[in-house]
Amino acid sequence: MLPKYKRVLLKLSGESLMGDKNFGLDSAVISQYAQDIKQITDLGVQVALVIGGGNIYRGMNEAETGIERAQGDYMGMLATVINGMALQSGLEKAGVYTRLQSAIEMEQIAEPYIRRRAIRHLEKGRVVIFGAGTGNPYFTTDTAGSLRAIEINADVILKGTRVDGIYSADPEKDPTAKRFQKISFSDCIAKNLRVMDMTAFTLCMENNLPIIVFDMNKPGNLLSVVTGERVGTLVN
Repeated sequence: MLPKYKRVLLKLSGESLMGDKNFGLDSAVISQYAQDIKQITDLGVQVALVIGGGNIYRGMNEAETGIERAQGDYMGMLATVINGMALQSGLEKAGVYTRLQSAIEMEQIAEPYIRRRAIRHLEKGRVVIFGAGTGNPYFTTDTAGSLRAIEINADVILKGTRVDGIYSADPEKDPTAKRFQKISFSDCIAKNLRVMDMTAFTLCMENNLPIIVFDMNKPGNLLSVVTGERVGTLVN
C-alpha cells in the first residue's frame, strides 16, 4: 500500500477530543486517533498536527465574561497545548515518536517552534504537534494549521471533522444537503462554504495548498485519505 502524500498536516478541532462528553478529553477518542495516525506513519508518511482548544476554552463573548478578546485568545492557545500534550501521550503509548512545539515559550513541557527543527523531526519520522496556534491573538487554529503546513512544505492539509466532507448546507440540519467530492477554492468562496475561516482559506488558496475535509471519527478513514481513496471532499 503506497501513500499518495509524503508529508501531511492534520488539523483537528478541540471539540473532537471530547467524544460524547460536554467538556474535556475522552481517552477512547485519543486512543483511536493515535492508532489512526500510527497506521500512516508506519507507511512512512510524515505527520504534523495542529489541534484546537474548544473542548477546554471557547472564545466567549467579551460582554458576557468581561475577558477581553486578546486575553481570551491567549487562554485558548494554552488549551491547545493541553490537547497537544494529551495526544502526545496517546501517540507515545501507541509507539509513535513525537515532538511538541509551542508558539508560546514554555520550555519545561514543549520545544519552541523552530521551522527547521520541525522539518528535521519530520524527516526523522517523528510526529510534530504544533501547539499555541500562531502565538498571536485574533488568529484561529485553522490559520495556524494553514501557516504551519505552508512553512513545512506539506503536500496537503487534512481537516478531520465529524462530517464526511463539505456539503451545500449543514447536513445535520438539512437532509437535502449535497456532498461535494471535489470543489475549487473559488467555488467555495462563491457558494459561501465555511471550510475554514477566510484568513486560513486564503493562505491555502494563494499557496496552492489542497485541503481534504473528511470524517476523522471513522477508524481507518485517515489511512484511506492518505492512500488516495475517495474519502471526504478535496478542495484545490
